[in-house]
Amino acid sequence: MSLVVREVQAKSILSRSGIEGISYTINPYTGCAHACRYCYATFMKRYTGHTEPWGQFVDVKVNAPSLLLRQLQRAPRGTVIMSSVTDPYQPIEATWRLTRSCLTLLSDHEFPVQILTKSPLVLRDIDLFKTFTDIEVGVTITTESDRVRRVFEPNAPTIAERLHALKTLHEHGVSTYAFVGPLLPMQPPLLAESIRPYVGRVLIDRMNYLSKTLRLYKALRLTEWLDAQHLDRIVGELCGSLHGVPVEIC
Repeated sequence: MSLVVREVQAKSILSRSGIEGISYTINPYTGCAHACRYCYATFMKRYTGHTEPWGQFVDVKVNAPSLLLRQLQRAPRGTVIMSSVTDPYQPIEATWRLTRSCLTLLSDHEFPVQILTKSPLVLRDIDLFKTFTDIEVGVTITTESDRVRRVFEPNAPTIAERLHALKTLHEHGVSTYAFVGPLLPMQPPLLAESIRPYVGRVLIDRMNYLSKTLRLYKALRLTEWLDAQHLDRIVGELCGSLHGVPVEIC
């Protein structure tokens, strides 16, 4: 099915964050074309009026840059994450460039920024990242297996594309981290080996959002991934395979 794109006028764009260490969130879009089967942000449909399945609609907050400019003039300086309930570099960003416009304003106002994405489109903005005095770019990599990725993250970029993005950012001197979450079926040593050279730290979300994915695990006969002790072993093996890279478990 085609993606339903709707232009909307947001009332606010710089929102207070409940994430520890993060002051604000910016979400230039509502909805996400990556259509990850486990996505916690599906709750947004309660507020948007969309009837389309998650992953088949995106609302574009066309006034995001002008709103942000006004809010930055009075907001206390604090760390901003892009984004908390959407991918700021999902495909539609290539056309609308709202993420880049917002980042330009944040750089001008010297706000610290964290970015989290699954998309290699993030490489487009390396020039902009270099204008920040405090920025960290994270890439979500939930498994080393693209077969698993196709099941749980059907429209998201491939694992190879994400690793290339992480490597390229690192080679350009951008501070990088990997977000491994949720824990999808994986071989922890292989995943650790692929990300270890290119990150300053790794964040692990040990949840697997069974309220959304239980049927998938059962259909794929991956029922061991429903067991908390199995997940604990995976986390331990992953941490051990990272060989000194700082790890945070959330």
